[in-house]
Amino acid sequence: MKKIARAHTNIALIKYWGKADAKLRLPLMSSLSMTLDKFYSDTYLEKTDGPNTFILNGELQSNSTKDRVFKYLELLKNKYGITDNLIVNSINHVPTAAGLASSSSAFAALAAAFCNYYELDLSKKELSRLARLGSGSASRSIYGGFAVWNKGTSDESSYAYALEEHPQMDLHLIAVELNAQPKKLSSTKGMQLAQTSPFFKPWIDRNDLELKDMESAIHADDFTKLGSLAELNASEMHAVNSTAVPGFTYFEPDTIKAIKLVQNLREQGIECYYTIDAGPNVKVLCQLRNIKNIVKAFETSFNNVNIVVASFGSGISYLDR
Repeated sequence: MKKIARAHTNIALIKYWGKADAKLRLPLMSSLSMTLDKFYSDTYLEKTDGPNTFILNGELQSNSTKDRVFKYLELLKNKYGITDNLIVNSINHVPTAAGLASSSSAFAALAAAFCNYYELDLSKKELSRLARLGSGSASRSIYGGFAVWNKGTSDESSYAYALEEHPQMDLHLIAVELNAQPKKLSSTKGMQLAQTSPFFKPWIDRNDLELKDMESAIHADDFTKLGSLAELNASEMHAVNSTAVPGFTYFEPDTIKAIKLVQNLREQGIECYYTIDAGPNVKVLCQLRNIKNIVKAFETSFNNVNIVVASFGSGISYLDR
């Protein structure tokens, strides 16, 4: 019996925000991420004599989500000479399109499920390239711990690799889910608009420096440097969005409130840093000793906010059905 493929989401500490080649999903910059244990996707495939079918969280999908999944599967089937119609069954343990990197785990799990179903013997590097064709950030979810996506210049040279799959660093992430609704502006559209900012190229020019500094912080087990760099890089990304033509933002009033809370906590001696992807939700980087106080501060400041404390997740795995 074929297995269920499980992939965890990842949060970029050095962001991917711009495509050099939309068809191949080649990025304009390299990126670095932390794989998270609490958010993941489980996916398995079955052949069918009927039409292609996508079931997500137990519900039959008939929208653009289904179209994207089967456009990707057609690409894989063409690549490997497969003509079957398929039923895709997936459980997503992360809000969809809310800036919590749901596509990273979704397409990494789908790529892995496809390879498992058709018994394709791919290396992790090859699987990373395959996942990238579904969603760029999915290339990093093949690995646990810290992963780097080398931007490359071609399908062959653009892939992720493990910087450290089983890190011992005291690093935790508090996901503050301020709004679980899908964002109004897609990441694809946001990436296109961002490139109209006069500050986009200067930001890209800093990519090599910031990536090396982040790798140095990880190797030195330097939480302060890692958190500061992650916060800076996220702020640069959102500043580019604000200065695009036309300008836009994924922030909501509660996002600003959460940022100020992180800054206030830091002033009080509770060391923590924020990072934010394409959505209103805030992720707080911290160490174990400060988790309780940070969670309490957010629960006190926000009503009915969903908070998840995560740590390092593993790479691709396969489960019995």
